[in-house]
Amino acid sequence: MVAVAVLAGQLSVGWLNDLVDARRDALVGRRGKPVASGRVAPALVWWAVGVSALVAVGLSWVSGAGAALVHLVALASAWAYDLGLKATPVSAATYAVSFGLLPVFVTLGLPGAPVPPPWLVCAAAALGCAAHFVNVLPDLADDRVVGVRGLPHRLGARVSLLVAVVLVVVATVLLVVGPGGGAGGVRLAALPVTGVVLGVGLVLHRRERSRAAFRAVLLVAALDVGLLLSAGGLVVGAAHEVRGPDPR
Repeated sequence: MVAVAVLAGQLSVGWLNDLVDARRDALVGRRGKPVASGRVAPALVWWAVGVSALVAVGLSWVSGAGAALVHLVALASAWAYDLGLKATPVSAATYAVSFGLLPVFVTLGLPGAPVPPPWLVCAAAALGCAAHFVNVLPDLADDRVVGVRGLPHRLGARVSLLVAVVLVVVATVLLVVGPGGGAGGVRLAALPVTGVVLGVGLVLHRRERSRAAFRAVLLVAALDVGLLLSAGGLVVGAAHEVRGPDPR
């Protein structure tokens, strides 16, 4: 139920983004956007946005009122990004809120509604912000043409890339150290792997002006997602140990 609720919510966010950006996408010739290219009618996508949003909100209530309200806030933050905050200095804040609240939504649905530890929320928020800076980088020039000036646009490509690097490093450290009890061998190995991947990416980027640094950040972000899922499993296990099995 949680997975389907999150998936439906993300579909609503993605489809709403394509609807709002249809005119801009058409202006800069983004052929991969079916609404902008006229291959899909906007009315149909509006219906899809509405249905997916209702499914996301409806299924969230299965996890309880508190979890549902948290997921609704996360979705509202993402929808607000689509509807205009993407072009403001607080664009990254919406990613921090939406990603940071995701583990809260998941854990509040557990028996006893435990709140996740702060390090897990901060790691998810840092990973979300990094995703924002990395995702915007390839489209900076096109976005300037259509008047979108979020935080990455204002900082510029070089600074935005460095911010993304710092954020994924912070997320990695939190996900390795946060669970405590002595970092396991696999989790501990993520730290040097992160350093090597990012170091090589930045060196190649500087020498060849390639997309190596961009790809390196994406690779470390993928590693962080794996650590996030692993850390989430540890949190869930700890919650069950403290509270005992579900009486149902």
